[in-house]
Amino acid sequence: MSPKQALLGKSRARDVSKFMSLVLRHDPSAARVTLDENGWCDFEQLSAELRRRFKVSDEEILHVIDSNDKQRFVLRDGRIRANQGHSVDIELALDPVEPPDTLLHGTQASIRDALAREGLTRQNRRFVHLSADRETARIVARRRAGPHLLVTVAAGAMHRDGHVFHISENGVWLTEAVPPRYLGFEPLD
Repeated sequence: MSPKQALLGKSRARDVSKFMSLVLRHDPSAARVTLDENGWCDFEQLSAELRRRFKVSDEEILHVIDSNDKQRFVLRDGRIRANQGHSVDIELALDPVEPPDTLLHGTQASIRDALAREGLTRQNRRFVHLSADRETARIVARRRAGPHLLVTVAAGAMHRDGHVFHISENGVWLTEAVPPRYLGFEPLD
């Protein structure tokens, strides 16, 4: 744990990060900020609410942004946004990118049959989130109780068939949906 994490405390840092995710991905009104069409808001407006709500300094807020293990946020030119995971209607303005042949998704084994029928859907988000490596997929899967499933996505074939992929600033692959025919499954535990 770094000295700044010790100062802020792991629990408080997590609370600040979760609130920032709520605001920047789902409910900007919770912090009385407005997101522009690309999901950006004024950092000073957000930090004022974080200082008021959590009694944190700007230095501590910046540490939460910089040390987030999933690199959920990007701060640029006095503005901040979440990299992905939005349920609010925004346009990330990411260029289409050709994906690798295979991408991965970690999830619960209990939903395998539903995935085989329906494919991967974005649920309440703007995109399905995929990773390029097994370890990231494993971490994502283990956020919920197991057993876990590694879903392989034939991304290269999807791309050749006209499906569009993007990659967020923190390396998460995004697509609108993955039809079942492009999926493969293997136990993760």
